[in-house]
Amino acid sequence: MSTAPSREISEIAWEKLQPFTPDASLVARNRIVTVNRSDTAHSAFDMMRTRILQNMRENNWTSVAITSPTPGCGKTFTALNLAFSLANQKDCRTVLLDLDMKRPQVGKTLGMRDAASMESFLRGELQADDIFRRHGDNLAIAANKQSVQFSAELLQSVASTQALQDMRRRMRPDIVIYDLPPMLSTDDVLAFLPNVDCIILVAAAEQSTLSEIDICEQTLTEKANVLGVVLNKCKFSAEKYGY
Repeated sequence: MSTAPSREISEIAWEKLQPFTPDASLVARNRIVTVNRSDTAHSAFDMMRTRILQNMRENNWTSVAITSPTPGCGKTFTALNLAFSLANQKDCRTVLLDLDMKRPQVGKTLGMRDAASMESFLRGELQADDIFRRHGDNLAIAANKQSVQFSAELLQSVASTQALQDMRRRMRPDIVIYDLPPMLSTDDVLAFLPNVDCIILVAAAEQSTLSEIDICEQTLTEKANVLGVVLNKCKFSAEKYGY
């Protein structure tokens, strides 16, 4: 069966998305270094992007979730830098969804002032072009304007699964990134795991404890494919070796 009609539908879906340019001052302040790649720190995320792409393509995976043990570890920072790094891979269409339903930060970090309601999207009340904003030709970001009280029930609902499947069918992204809440704060991550192919755990140096990381890693390993643990806020820099 020809996939030409599907490709045509996805092209139309991407063209319908409202263009978005991140606030340059906020991007710099929040260290989203892969947007313009003027900071050499972008190379660490480019390396992570390449390893993730290779692993996902080898396993025919298309969705990755990003979480952390506790708040403040930098999971949204990691998700955004990974998303913009992937956007530099011109043959890869990427979508990022802010599913930290208790404390959404993606829109705030980028200066997206017209973010829609993720709850309404997951309930099927909004379409993809209502909530996604397009950066360039191959990155679409769905921020969230408000928190949700009973988020775990929403994330594991049939309506949410249907809304995400419909989005993927229409937009045909190569990679879907889900920014999830911290694991030890809510049961949202466990509720949503059936919807993802693999997951990354972001820990913070001098903040995350070994026991926290161990608990999260063991739980995730039982329920999902763990790509690895990212150590954020580490003082070590490869620049001392000239790279």
